[in-house]
Amino acid sequence: MAGKLTAQGAGILLVTANVGSLFEDPENLQKTWLREFCQTVQTHRPLFVALHCQEVGGKNYEASMTHVDKLLSSDAMKDFSRARVYLDKNYKSQEQFTALGCCYFIHESLKNIQQFDFKAKKFRKVFGKEVCSDALLSAATLEKEKFPQDYFPESKWSRKGFIRTRWALADCAFDLVNIHLFHDASNLVAWEKSPSVYSGTRQKALGFVLDSASQSLRRITDQRFERLPYFIFGDFNFRLDSKQVIESLCSTASVQTVRSADTNEVDKLIFRESDNDRKVVLQLEKKLFNYINQDVFRENNGTLLLEFDRELSVFKERLHELDISFPPSYPYSEDSSQGKQYMNTRCPAWCDRILMSASAKDLLVKPENEEKSITYDNIGPNVCMGDHKPVYLYFRLSTGAGKPHANKHKCCVVQ
Repeated sequence: MAGKLTAQGAGILLVTANVGSLFEDPENLQKTWLREFCQTVQTHRPLFVALHCQEVGGKNYEASMTHVDKLLSSDAMKDFSRARVYLDKNYKSQEQFTALGCCYFIHESLKNIQQFDFKAKKFRKVFGKEVCSDALLSAATLEKEKFPQDYFPESKWSRKGFIRTRWALADCAFDLVNIHLFHDASNLVAWEKSPSVYSGTRQKALGFVLDSASQSLRRITDQRFERLPYFIFGDFNFRLDSKQVIESLCSTASVQTVRSADTNEVDKLIFRESDNDRKVVLQLEKKLFNYINQDVFRENNGTLLLEFDRELSVFKERLHELDISFPPSYPYSEDSSQGKQYMNTRCPAWCDRILMSASAKDLLVKPENEEKSITYDNIGPNVCMGDHKPVYLYFRLSTGAGKPHANKHKCCVVQ
């Protein structure tokens, strides 16, 4: 039985999951993923679930519907009588395809919920279950945009962009934004300077989403619609400051540079201890990050490395996050028997995040008598969930959020 709409408000579960690797081994990984996701739903018993996925379908876009069907028909979701599912499957259009998926589940006991119609500019009640996977650009209940081509590294298209939906629960309205930002293409390039060039690209793209520079573009704080609290969650691809974290991990090591015989470009960096038989501490290549001791990323959930997690600091006045107490969410082994092992392709980092505006954070007021009313954690910590561990935020909407005299910054009142 789901949690009731008490004085503490409706239980909300926000989840972000890069699911691309699930479709490489659907028999094992999808089954485990669904089980762990459903267990999280059953543990917290929310009334509203928002699941934001990136890389939907992996290399097999058609397979994504099977995953969604299994989720919709699972026992854990049987009391969610209403659903809205949006899958961007327009993979033939480089200019529009983002591979994003947004799934929203509404419990039968939650009576007063509405979704915003961006074309009619008004909220509408939500009935039944609907799946939309074609022509998302023309859908009235969402806004989708891909980043401009000149934002992409070397102006090469990839599946990066964002989708916004808008919801009203009781007297509280807010935006939910699914986002996928650019990855680090080369560990060697990321190492060259601090902060890396990739960090700058992500900063520019996230600023694009947040800024209200043009009413003709679909930004989340533009002037076409009333500004509301917003939660923005997805695969931000935030990385640790490579140069500084490597200098810390290899502080007593010397560096050997291996160059290509043909181009003289750097192919590999080998960090060796000054003594101890010159043991190799780290090997770094374009797609190799082979560090001698992976435990450093798992001990105390890797939180000692949070000092190198700096990309969000640029937006500290605009975006907020709860304290991280879970290990880096990427890149985990895709071997179904290795639930805690990282791949040696990239430096582990907290890529998958749930961020919010200051007004949205006000909605997470923690009742004094309820210890675990807010949880920010990962899903499936001990099992293989693909190369990304999903990350979730569970909370209850604070009492009175959005009422005219409760807090003018919290929410608008839905008329």
